[in-house]
Parts: sequence; structure tokens; C-alpha cells
Amino acid sequence: MTLFQATGLQKRFGSRVVLENITLGIEEGTVHGIMGPNGAGKTTCFHLLTGHHAPDAGSIVFAGQDIAGLPPHRIARLGVARSFQIMNLFDDTVVIENVMLALPAFKAQTGRIFGNGFADRRLIDSALEVLDMVGLAGSAWSKTKSLSYGDRRALEIAVALAAEPRIVFLDEPTSGLGVEATRALAALIRRLRTRFTICLIEHDMRFLFGLADRISVIHWGQVITEGTPAELMANKWVARSSLKEAV
Repeated sequence: MTLFQATGLQKRFGSRVVLENITLGIEEGTVHGIMGPNGAGKTTCFHLLTGHHAPDAGSIVFAGQDIAGLPPHRIARLGVARSFQIMNLFDDTVVIENVMLALPAFKAQTGRIFGNGFADRRLIDSALEVLDMVGLAGSAWSKTKSLSYGDRRALEIAVALAAEPRIVFLDEPTSGLGVEATRALAALIRRLRTRFTICLIEHDMRFLFGLADRISVIHWGQVITEGTPAELMANKWVARSSLKEAV
């Protein structure tokens, strides 16, 4: 079943056309990849899908509801979460607090300030459960700034998961990671795919082709081809590009 469908998306900034007629569908319970060269419009596409930019034309339907043009916080409340290329964590707090602040139960309680959540055992338990999903429960009470770069990436994903989404958008999750941290992240995504629908932009082709059920290739602001990793490897465009050698 298609959980997330974008049709005919267009976006321009002034006279520059960044996206033109983007159409892609994400099936529930799958990992969907988005790839393409630098400047192809991948991150702008993510911004449209998650409400950080409004499309100039086209529709975005999530779970049967048209969400095109809705602000990010409303889209998030419907069950759409995302990470960013540049991590945005609270370094001067402990790890668990980053997750607690993203919990719907925390946000529902007005007047909260940093630290007050520790009086509520239910919030602590919920945050620990999320941290356990990404393998960071043992670091819950460590300072965020003490985490390795790979663990910071995992914490960023935990913050996205704390919002209780149905679909998670990950923007270049392997950016800056070494070989071992990339392997750990791949293992994490394989675990998470049993519980969440995942869409990711990725420049590491081995990583992407090893995880994705389907991949959309964006170039010149359009989806120029889409298919399973095996189908893309047999695609004539792929055969003429450096992608085949990369994979």
C-alpha cells in the first residue's frame, strides 16, 4: 500500500527552477532511496515532502491526506519525521533529554522547562525505550557532546523516532561516518525497517543499494528513473554512468 505519494511537484526560487514534475510513491513498510548528483534537487525535494518548503505546484498525500503546504509541525504531528544533513542536538544536556523533548507526551505538558521531565518516570521510560531502539540506552545519562560522531547520528534518528512517526525521512545519514560507523548505521536501519517506513537520501551507493527496496533517481530537478536496485543496475542510464562501478 502506498503510504506517501508526491505527484507533479514543482519548486522554483526566483527564476531558478529547482524541481519540475517530481512524482514518487513510497510503499508502507519499505525503505525508499533517493539518489542523484550534487545540485540535482534531492534536499529541496525532502524540504517539500516534510513541509520546510511549500511546493509551487503538485500534491503530497500522506496516509490519504493532502499535506502539501502544511507547516512542518503539523506534518510532524500527522506522523512524518525527518533528520537533517547538519545535526541539531542539545550538546549541553544529557543524551536522554534530547529524546524526552521530542516525545509527544512531553510536548503535551505545557510549562515544561529543561530538567522538569525527570520527575516523570513515564517520560524517562519512554525515552529509554527509544534509545534502546538505536542502541544508545547505555549512554542515556552521558553528556550529548561526549558521544562519537556515529552515536550522534544514531541519537538524531532517535529524536526523530521519539515523535512516534509512521514514516522517517533521513537526509544523508552516512555523511561524515567511517566504515565501521556506516556498517552500524546500516544494521540500525535494518532493525528499524520492521517498525517504520523509511525514505533516505544517500550518496553512498553501496549503502543505499544494500538497504533500499526501491530507489528514485533525481537529476535536472526530475525523477529520471525509478526501480529496485537490480532494475537500476540493468538500466541503460546506469550502465552509462559511474553508478555501476560505484555499486
